[in-house]
Amino acid sequence: MKRILWAILLLAGGQQAHPETLFVTLEKDNALAVVDPIEGKLIETVTIGQRPRGIVLSEDQKHLYIAASDDNTLQIVDTSTLKVVGTLPSGEDPETFAMNPEGNRLYVSNEDDSLVTVIDIPSKKAVKEIKVGVEPEPVAVSPDSKWVVNASEATNMVHWIDQKSLEIVDNTLVDTRPRGLAFTADSKQLWVTSELGGSATVIDAETRQIVKTIKFEIPGVTPDKIQPVGVAIDQNRKWAYVALGPANRVAQINAQTLEVEKYFLVGQRVWNLAFSPDQKRLYTSNGVSNDISIIDLEAMIASKSIGVGHYPWGVVVKP
Repeated sequence: MKRILWAILLLAGGQQAHPETLFVTLEKDNALAVVDPIEGKLIETVTIGQRPRGIVLSEDQKHLYIAASDDNTLQIVDTSTLKVVGTLPSGEDPETFAMNPEGNRLYVSNEDDSLVTVIDIPSKKAVKEIKVGVEPEPVAVSPDSKWVVNASEATNMVHWIDQKSLEIVDNTLVDTRPRGLAFTADSKQLWVTSELGGSATVIDAETRQIVKTIKFEIPGVTPDKIQPVGVAIDQNRKWAYVALGPANRVAQINAQTLEVEKYFLVGQRVWNLAFSPDQKRLYTSNGVSNDISIIDLEAMIASKSIGVGHYPWGVVVKP
């Protein structure tokens, strides 16, 4: 009954009942958590596919695309009814993927097969498989639609794929085990996190050359615990944020000087990040403490944690 009432509230008058809604994949629960971050509470947990990880919101905000890794598929979930309404072909063991700015393609990394699978959303078909390095993991698409980038963990390399030709045109060597990618809003820089390298690498997108490699040092935390994964950069390229895994911290980096200025203490094994629509808050998925953290970017504090379920992995925000 709670689920039905919540769906009715969402649809009433064509308006959403909450200013914004978080959707969090729960890797160990085979479920999707729905969170109201303003009220600071878990609204509902919905059973979906097996081992859900990567999650993307459609351009029209009507659907979620979720990597059901152990089902070898991408599930399509209606954001109003929270029901699975379809699937997309993803290749084997999908984990991370990205959508192009036009909203008609998804690019999925297939770690075991060293491939990036290109999915045409309208036809629900895989239109190409791109051979990349060993153990491909993160994927990102530049806001100007020029580049699709994929990083392979075992070859420590970023592959630059032309979105028109779907061919690799360049490669950039980075630190050990790259796990996160994000373009700046102007498409001029690509930021790459390296889990075992303990670093974030900033790359000039025009030359594909490294601008700087940023290292992280936290008093009282041993280097082996500092494992950068998720990365988020604000629209004005003023601040960048990097989730540091078992260090239980999010680093705040001045995106102009490329210097670390602050660390926020959050939940255990912080993994992925998402901004609120106004970019006044940052949400983190904390895999081991089974919660999400809310970082207030105006007050500059980690203001709240919300329990969501076992092993939260991906997080997206619906305005």
